[in-house]
Amino acid sequence: MARFYLSAAHKSSGKTTLSIGIAGALSDAGAAVQTFKKGPDYIDPMWLSRASGRPCYNLDFNTQTADEIRDLFAGRSSDADIVLIEGNKGLHDGIDVEGGDSNAALAKLLRTPVVLVIDAEGITRGVAPLVLGYQAFDPDVEIAGVILNNVAAARQEAKMRAVLERYTDVPVLGAIGRNRTIVVAERHLGLTTPGETGAKDERIAEIVAAVRDGIDLDGVRAIAAGAPPLSASAAAPPPVPAADVRIAIARDTAFGFYYPDDLEALARAGAELVAFDTLTDTALPKADGLFIGGGFPETHMAALEANTALREALRGAIAAGLPTYAECGGLMYLSRSIAWRGERRYMVGAIAADAVMHERPQGRGLTRIAETGAGLWRAASENSPDGVAAHEFHYAGLENVDADMVYAYRVLRGHGIDGDRDGIVTGNCMATFIHLRNTAATPWAEHFVAFVRACKAGAAGR
Repeated sequence: MARFYLSAAHKSSGKTTLSIGIAGALSDAGAAVQTFKKGPDYIDPMWLSRASGRPCYNLDFNTQTADEIRDLFAGRSSDADIVLIEGNKGLHDGIDVEGGDSNAALAKLLRTPVVLVIDAEGITRGVAPLVLGYQAFDPDVEIAGVILNNVAAARQEAKMRAVLERYTDVPVLGAIGRNRTIVVAERHLGLTTPGETGAKDERIAEIVAAVRDGIDLDGVRAIAAGAPPLSASAAAPPPVPAADVRIAIARDTAFGFYYPDDLEALARAGAELVAFDTLTDTALPKADGLFIGGGFPETHMAALEANTALREALRGAIAAGLPTYAECGGLMYLSRSIAWRGERRYMVGAIAADAVMHERPQGRGLTRIAETGAGLWRAASENSPDGVAAHEFHYAGLENVDADMVYAYRVLRGHGIDGDRDGIVTGNCMATFIHLRNTAATPWAEHFVAFVRACKAGAAGR
């Protein structure tokens, strides 16, 4: 399996832009490019999926075992010509002081050579000890090439190339100059999504053109082709059975935070996913259940409020007992209102609380939750003293919460709704700020579909 790992010396070095450009350039050349993103992330994978034309999957030490990472990686790469893994933060960054959850650890687990992105801002000769230090810090990580990014001028590039050639054995695969037109804009939750970016395909084409001009793609292919054999099952995902329940899922520019393997797990559990648009659809599609993931309802709150017909349909359906799961932005949408930048807009009103956006994150990073027993379906496969691993990233908090609210989770690490609790339960609806990932330890998708199925059977019996 031809593969390479695009990492960097530190965060904000341009990894995502280069990953988009390389994936798009290789795909345009006729290669089947499979992309992966390390860690919990929704937005970067959207861009990588758009550039490669294939779903991008996340590889995450927090929620997956080493075997699950290997099997997902091998299984989703089985029909690809070349595989690109985009790292997060820097090559050796992570929570574990021993580096067990770092990009370097993932590169070693998957026996994948690393292409290191170096931000050239304010550096010339110092690039050599930087690269040498990264090589020496963990010799088991193969740093197979370097890409210089954000280069100020041809003179700086020439100096950096010369010093790397003189003092290291790492080839320079190319350089990208300073160019604000190819940088994906950022805001409070990270990069803007493709759906929110005007002329997104044109933006990707500009990035691809810059990569073609500045990067030795043949050199990248050669590094990928030199990756050693990977000892993991390359079996394709199991077949999807005939669906016996329908789940409506919000898929639009306001709500798009879904892991593709979670959606696949819902389908394998027997669910047909029927997409609807919270901004334009005036009726909820016929369904046995409802799933609203995370996103940016605050940036679309005027349009969400204006769609009165859908808000009323959702409020009525949830009040009538429609099995519902909502994460983060979905929780905000189901609340009574969202307040942001001095403005308040009415939302669905299915949850007795008001969402308020803050200047700083209210919850951010890896979390652990314990189930209280009040949940409508289990998140974990069995009781665990260490809790359920998940993640959160939200600037919103809830105010005016009903004092009698029931919660499905106790927060062991993280913030959730109030620092101690998460997972509001009301009727057949459960809504959280924390995002789950479907794994063997946390098969939430199977449990949710089973709950939907049981509710459907109960309704039929009545």
